Amino acid sequence: MNKRPPDPFRQSGWPRLRARLFHLYFLLRRPMTLGVRGLVHDRQANSILLIRHTYVPGWQLPGGGVEIGETMLEALERELSEEGNIEFTAPPVLKSMHFNRQSSRRDHVGLYLIESFRQTEPKLPDREIAEAGFFPLNALPDATTPATLRRIAEIFDGVPPSPDW
Repeated sequence: MNKRPPDPFRQSGWPRLRARLFHLYFLLRRPMTLGVRGLVHDRQANSILLIRHTYVPGWQLPGGGVEIGETMLEALERELSEEGNIEFTAPPVLKSMHFNRQSSRRDHVGLYLIESFRQTEPKLPDREIAEAGFFPLNALPDATTPATLRRIAEIFDGVPPSPDW
């Protein structure tokens, strides 16, 4: 049985319990939610993946919340697989972070650009996703959400990123 050497930075006893209690206090006092969105760009067709949910109006970038124990990249990988059958073939690039006031006073969203990917098969409608598809940048659906249009302008038109989603 392999035994790992003790971590010199890992606290034990009262200092560890105190640190965990402070962490719990801040979670309860200042809870924050974190989400990710992926701008999946097919460079050859100059198109992007948009989805339309069954429970909110408009076309938007795929993504969702970061679950407990998950990194932002793991959440992005999971959400893009679920919402668009997208697999990364190279690491995505974190382009910006935004405060999502419309969702809550504590919600933040990381926007990633994905240009190296493959789609395992077209995404069919399900209980969460009404429609998903690639749209040319010059022919986006009329119901594309304002936040999605802002992110597209920031990535492709050089508009400075807004701090707000």
